[in-house]
Amino acid sequence: MLRAMSRKESPVEHDTSLSAQLYERALSVLPGGVSRNTVLRKPYPLYADHASGCRVTDVEGVERIDFANNMASLIHGHAHPEIVRAVSEQLGRGTAYTLATEVEIRYAEHIVGRNEGFEKVRFVNSGTEAVMGMLKAARAFTGRHKIAKVEGSYHGLYDYAEVSQTAVPSNWGAETSPVPVPVAFGTPPGVLVDVVVIPNNDPERAMTILNGHKGSLAGVILDPLPHRVGLIPATEEFVAALREWTMADGSLLLFDEIITFRSEYGGAQEWYGAVPDLTAMGKMIGGGFPVGAIAGGAEVMDVMDPLADTVLFPHSGTFSANPVTMTAGLTAMEMFDRDAVERVNSLARRAVLGIEEAIKDTGVHACVTGGGSMFRVHMKDTAPTNYREAFVTPTQSHRLHILLDHLFDAGFIMINTCSATTSTAMGENEVDALIEAMAEGLAEIR
Repeated sequence: MLRAMSRKESPVEHDTSLSAQLYERALSVLPGGVSRNTVLRKPYPLYADHASGCRVTDVEGVERIDFANNMASLIHGHAHPEIVRAVSEQLGRGTAYTLATEVEIRYAEHIVGRNEGFEKVRFVNSGTEAVMGMLKAARAFTGRHKIAKVEGSYHGLYDYAEVSQTAVPSNWGAETSPVPVPVAFGTPPGVLVDVVVIPNNDPERAMTILNGHKGSLAGVILDPLPHRVGLIPATEEFVAALREWTMADGSLLLFDEIITFRSEYGGAQEWYGAVPDLTAMGKMIGGGFPVGAIAGGAEVMDVMDPLADTVLFPHSGTFSANPVTMTAGLTAMEMFDRDAVERVNSLARRAVLGIEEAIKDTGVHACVTGGGSMFRVHMKDTAPTNYREAFVTPTQSHRLHILLDHLFDAGFIMINTCSATTSTAMGENEVDALIEAMAEGLAEIR
């Protein structure tokens, strides 16, 4: 039976700003007034008018430096002239056809050329779709149905990928045996049976749990720098243990590099000696447009081969590899060469060092985690190593909101966990301005 919902007074009906007026309209046609929860702010979200480079201007005319980069998806900032030019030309030729395009082949050749572990690639339309396809490919290849994942990791909207991404102390169980916790009401009970949850960066406990599921796992999915877990890099020991275990078991090692592919030329997996069997990508490889991709060795990828005698995983999508996304993505990634990778990573390192110095100077209980071109501020004395250590208490949440509100008012857009990403549109001046604003915000907390 559906539960009745009482009507609440609108949080904006007495506000005359343009954003408030837009939100008032949105509340009547969109659940919560939004299509993505990450844009919500109290008392209402602000609405973008235009953006260029690393700056976004809202409908009230306020300009801010963008360290969120649309949840890490914009590696060259906004409206990069080369991407705009290339996409504009393609728009004049058409946006989608029931025909293949050469640009899909050119982009596939480029992606495969960035990583020796990539022999073939399939393009899809989102990170969620890429992860879903990767898990289904693993099942098709192994003939098994269970999936293992790290507690707290976000892998998109798919039932089997989202388990335990919002676990809390009251339901997450013992560290030695994390409980699979559903995210959405109505999640089929069978999903929780088929998802095995392991702790992050704890090889001994993880191997003990995995050993209880030998021969039944299709794959183990790992984000090498999981945002929801705390933007904590996976240790070499942890990755090596997972690679060794999956090879011995006949299951697959699956990397979620939706966010982290920006970390190195061939993805964050370059940090490790282990090569995953499949990799899911998304976000910045679309050049500012919706995108996803699955890449890996030919033997595994060919479960999607429609020309095979037996097609193990029939796969298609109306807008997959559409020429607009392929054009934008190829243009963006060709510009994101090794020099560009090092440049954005060095900007992030500069930010981390500056923020750590500000933390030291103010004496606030805080620390910074991250890797590549991403970093996150925690209101904790020492850097967490897993989801449970990174879990935000009410006091820490209050302090983070003080800092985030200060940064927003000072002209900076951050990801709502107090995480940030750099882009090629930025320079040292923008990074140093963020460090200064961070120091002021930390002083407020003190």
